[in-house]
Amino acid sequence: MLTWMKRLLAGSAMALAIGATSVMVASPAFADEAKPVAAAAAAAVAAAPALVPNKADTAWLLVCTALVILMTLPGLALFYGGLTRSKNILSVLVQCMFVFALITVLWSLYGYSFAFTEGGAFIGGLDRLFLQGITPDSVAATFSKGIVIPEYVFMAFQAAFATITCCLIVGSFAERAKFSAIVLFVILWFTFSYLPIAHMVWFWPGPDDIKDAASLEAITARAGWLWQKGVLDFAGGTVVHINAAIAGLVGSFVIGKRLGYGKEAMKPHNLVFVMIGASLLWFGWFGFNAGSALEANGSAALAFVNTLLATAAAVLSWSIAEWVLKGKPSMLGGASGCVAGLVAVTPAAGFVGPMGALVIGAAAGVVCLWGVSGLKKLLGSDDSLDVFGVHGVGGILGALLTGVFADPALGGTGIWDYVANAAAPDYSIASQLWIQSQGVIVTLIWSGVVSYIAYKLVDMVVGLRVKEDEEREGLDISSHGESAYES
Repeated sequence: MLTWMKRLLAGSAMALAIGATSVMVASPAFADEAKPVAAAAAAAVAAAPALVPNKADTAWLLVCTALVILMTLPGLALFYGGLTRSKNILSVLVQCMFVFALITVLWSLYGYSFAFTEGGAFIGGLDRLFLQGITPDSVAATFSKGIVIPEYVFMAFQAAFATITCCLIVGSFAERAKFSAIVLFVILWFTFSYLPIAHMVWFWPGPDDIKDAASLEAITARAGWLWQKGVLDFAGGTVVHINAAIAGLVGSFVIGKRLGYGKEAMKPHNLVFVMIGASLLWFGWFGFNAGSALEANGSAALAFVNTLLATAAAVLSWSIAEWVLKGKPSMLGGASGCVAGLVAVTPAAGFVGPMGALVIGAAAGVVCLWGVSGLKKLLGSDDSLDVFGVHGVGGILGALLTGVFADPALGGTGIWDYVANAAAPDYSIASQLWIQSQGVIVTLIWSGVVSYIAYKLVDMVVGLRVKEDEEREGLDISSHGESAYES
């Protein structure tokens, strides 16, 4: 996806030219034939114009990166903090801020290189280790031929995705996990789950060298494994939401239930924070989804509109369903529906039409309400802040419905054919649904296995859970020596 690949090709052409010149010197009989070949190769390399980023695209991606950062700090932190009991709000805020900073640093050291450089089908290589080779002039490919963005912008944008994904997990075992255990787990999970999944789903060398069917096949063969299969994930249904949600669910089982769970009331202590956090998430999510177009273009506009419509539909459907079932629509329900709609539309944002987005959002509100109530009881888990019920269920629903509503007959964009530079004429919902299902299944299994092993390793090293008296006192005081509310 990066221009170092083009430089490698250019370097290869130059090497061939030099090799031809060497042959000319060593074999005078072929000198007259070799000279024009060498000259032509050198001229071709010299004539290739360097691609220059468009300033509007660059500015748009810088803004989107800041918006995605806002989603975590303070958006997710406030949303999670308000959902906890008052004695644990600071623990969640500290976890979000520390994990955000930790993953940002790890991303620059090795995460970006392993996720977004060419290596194998399951993980990238070492070309960008410690961000080596990146300069202000380095560029990254987009989804349009001949259009690039500064590589630094792309690196930072993807860093923000990695940070919020890791922060999402902590909501599943909030109020009872050791801070040191969370830190060690996140390092392991980021390295062995997030990076491979991101590489498998999102990495490809870019469209610029696609000229015909043969070159398309060659470019695709160098992409991530799930990209090769044709999995559609515009902004992270598999990479972010399903990936994090199953890790959190596994953690809720391995760490165990909170003391008094099912016997004591464990209501959110500050619904104002929940509402503010959900609103900041909605606001920042426009950068999350629309920014994933990597350009300031019609695809970004479509993703923006779909993010607006699907989320609004989910707020309404969750609130109305709650109104019917419980007699009253709640603030907590409206905020939860907001997040459910955002999650479900994420994989679909740039692939479906506005009416498809409305259907996805409306379905997410109802299905995720069942996820945090009926499914949660069936699983018997203490997923403290309903990470799996919203992000897992919503992510799976959105990933699957992407395969349905991406159909041009239903208003979607279809599959882009880079050889013809047009949408492919044939689209099979059944075929794409199967491909989408493979993406979901692989993510669930990969993240689930990695998470279980990581939790067990951390438990052996530092232990996963705080002592009983520390949990009763609250993690704000016992783990961080602070209190959010002084009496």
